[in-house]
Amino acid sequence: MRDSRPDLVIYGSPVSPFVRKVAGVCIAKGVPYEVEAINVFDPPQWFRDISPMKRIPVLRDRSVAEEGLAGTIADSSAICAFIEKKHPAPALYPESPMALGEALFIEEYADTALAMAGGLGIFRPIFFAVSKGEEPGLDKAREAWASQLPPIFDVLEARLAGRAFFAGDALSIADITVATVLMQVALVAETPLDKWPALAAHFAAMQALPLIAGPYAAADKIIRKALPIRFDLT
Repeated sequence: MRDSRPDLVIYGSPVSPFVRKVAGVCIAKGVPYEVEAINVFDPPQWFRDISPMKRIPVLRDRSVAEEGLAGTIADSSAICAFIEKKHPAPALYPESPMALGEALFIEEYADTALAMAGGLGIFRPIFFAVSKGEEPGLDKAREAWASQLPPIFDVLEARLAGRAFFAGDALSIADITVATVLMQVALVAETPLDKWPALAAHFAAMQALPLIAGPYAAADKIIRKALPIRFDLT
């Protein structure tokens, strides 16, 4: 009997924006996948063996190997590039060299600057505290929203320049990454973007896409169990 399981397994959690980024790429391309939960605070040894940085996600391609290091890729950007190469249509990496460079820069900028400010500055102080039965770190979260995120939003607003997409004239890895990382903040707090109209329009459009909305709904279901409301940080 043929194995009905998908070839691609994403080790991680829907709560991770980087897991949702990979899931979004799979959905955009119509590639079946499954997410296998990993406790990032106490991962099993087999996961440590395939994740040098001890981070999620790690991808396994079962068509290469069912276990061990073979067939695994660590880091969301490397994973998404692999999926693009294996499943090239529809393309999520622009053909134009300049547009490709812009897409890769925006992906990296969202994975680092935006993820640090939104994840470490807002999501963790709120959700991690609530998960441990503590008061949410709203002072730290409000400081991040007021001081750390605006310069990053300024960069994204300027890069969009009123266009529908960050790189080229079609959806790319840049759009998916910005949306999934920004939605990490939206899991725990309101995200008024009135001062950045192009980014606000882009964010609204991305949220309506199944490739963004589906993985986000899985994360939201988990978060709402511990945190029924989202906080206003303004």
